[in-house]
Amino acid sequence: MVNYVYLKLGAGYNGPTDTTTNIIPLKVTTVNISTSKTIPNVPVPFSGLLTGESVNVALDMGMSSKSIKLTGFILESEITKRFSDSEDAKVRTFTAIEIAQMIHSSVDSTGIQPMQAVNELIFLYDSKVANNYDQRSATLVPFNWHSRGLRGELDNLGAVLSKPYPDNSNDEGILGYIESFDCNIESTTIDISFNLSFAVANVFPNGNVATTIAEAIS
Repeated sequence: MVNYVYLKLGAGYNGPTDTTTNIIPLKVTTVNISTSKTIPNVPVPFSGLLTGESVNVALDMGMSSKSIKLTGFILESEITKRFSDSEDAKVRTFTAIEIAQMIHSSVDSTGIQPMQAVNELIFLYDSKVANNYDQRSATLVPFNWHSRGLRGELDNLGAVLSKPYPDNSNDEGILGYIESFDCNIESTTIDISFNLSFAVANVFPNGNVATTIAEAIS
C-alpha cells in the first residue's frame, strides 16, 4: 500500500531528495482540511440614522486559523532514523503499537527535541497545473496554502513575500504541530486506528533554544 501522508520530525530529511529518513508514514482514510478567516467586524455608530440601513466595517488584517484532521490506521512499518551526519541511518521495523507510542511521545515533547517532535505534515495529492500555470502530467505535490505564481504575479498579485506553489513531492508541506492524537488498541486486530489533529503554525522554539522570533515568523 502506497503512503501519501507522512509526519516529518524536526530533525528533517537526510538531504533534499530523501523522503524516508526521520519521517513516520501513516495510512489515512480521511483528511479533513479546515480554514477559518478572522476579520474584526465592527458596527458603524449612527450609520442607520443617515441611510436607514446600519453598516458594519470589517478590517482584513490577514489572520486565519488552519488545521487538518486525519483519520486512519497504523500498521507495522519500517522507519529510518539518522541521528547525526557521522552515523549511518538506522532502519528498523516497528510494531503498530511502537509507532503509536512514538507519536504520543512526539505530542508530549517540544520543538527543542528535534528527534521527537513533529513539525511538518506531508499530504501528497495529484496536481496538473504548475506554479507558472503550465499544464503538466499528474504530479504528486504536498498540500499547503501557497498560491501559483512568482512574488507579486499571477495568483500572488499583491503578495510580495509569497512562497511558490509546490512542483514535486519534496517541496515544503504543512508546518505546525500535532494538537491531539488518540488511538484505539484492540485485541482482535493487528492495526491501530487513530485520529490526529494538526494545527498550522510556525512553531517557536524549533530545533534550538537560540532560534529567534524573526526566524520563527519568516
